[in-house]
Amino acid sequence: MFTAADFIPNKYTSTIENGNFEWSAPSNIALVKYWGKKDNQIPANPSVSFTLNNCKTITKVAFSKKDISTSLNVTNGFSFDLLFEGKPKEDFKPKIQKFLERIEVYLPFLKDYHFTIDTQNTFPHSSGIASSASGMAALAMNFMSLEKQLNPEMTDEYFYQKASFLARLGSGSACRSVKGNVVVWGNQKNIKGSTDLFGVEFPYIIHENFKNYQDTILLVDKGEKQVSSTVGHDLMHNHPYAERRFAQAHENLDLLISIFESGNIEEFIKVVESEALTLHAMMMTSMPYYILMKPNTLQIINAIWKFRTETQIPVCFTLDAGANVHVLYPENVKEKVLQFIQEKLVVFCQNGQYICDEIGNGAIAL
Repeated sequence: MFTAADFIPNKYTSTIENGNFEWSAPSNIALVKYWGKKDNQIPANPSVSFTLNNCKTITKVAFSKKDISTSLNVTNGFSFDLLFEGKPKEDFKPKIQKFLERIEVYLPFLKDYHFTIDTQNTFPHSSGIASSASGMAALAMNFMSLEKQLNPEMTDEYFYQKASFLARLGSGSACRSVKGNVVVWGNQKNIKGSTDLFGVEFPYIIHENFKNYQDTILLVDKGEKQVSSTVGHDLMHNHPYAERRFAQAHENLDLLISIFESGNIEEFIKVVESEALTLHAMMMTSMPYYILMKPNTLQIINAIWKFRTETQIPVCFTLDAGANVHVLYPENVKEKVLQFIQEKLVVFCQNGQYICDEIGNGAIAL
């Protein structure tokens, strides 16, 4: 059984003065939603997600050892510059500072170096797609690459587990963006190796029906969310339906084990759409309550249901904690679904914008 203490290193066997690494890490879309957390970014219920392929963050980290004789003013703290798309981004720095403070006990070398973090997204920053998952995952991969230089004996398995563990401390769902195309995060008794501490690759059979699954993201509202995810998660603490919801997540994750094995897309659709609507029902029944769906979100959902009934094409939707709609469908109906999206759904997207994505494999060293 893993504990957080397993990720605190004893000592390093090597040294490195300077260098740089570059990683890309994708966003992910949860099928069973995580909503509500305990202390230290521990989820109140398990979740499972498809890792995406095209919506990703690319982060380059250059590092150089601090010279104690000339840099006394910074040697006791974290020292980093942050660039977004090549330009200084001061308003991102507090989030990175907080992340470094959380992970320092697990990466004790962090204060020994000055870092230049240069990051960019392959999707528009203001698109309403959460970049914290991909961003924190990409940053964690870079820091782990440096630790691997300091501890060359580190195994690949430990490398990825710890990267996911660290990413989680920056953004909970980021732990699902490190490795694997279907990732489970949270302790689930019927899923071998699952843990609250990091994401694990789904360990059982996945039917061909779910290979290369497509996700077209309809950008309904590209503004900032009215309610941050952190505030939303906190509202689950005294939520009247919280306990039943947490139990339901376990039940739906169990259902997906057999659905993934059998390839039953009809049952997959029921679980995934129900989970999306339950997530928003939790928001609407918390105190204070709020609605993140927009009128066009509902127009799209109703159009998908009508199209599915009329054509029997197995297309469905899921939602994040926002107004955008993720349209999920098997690769073998891609042409028909994209035609439907262009003819019927684009009209409900802000500036007609949508992003075509599909299942991917996790973070990649560049």
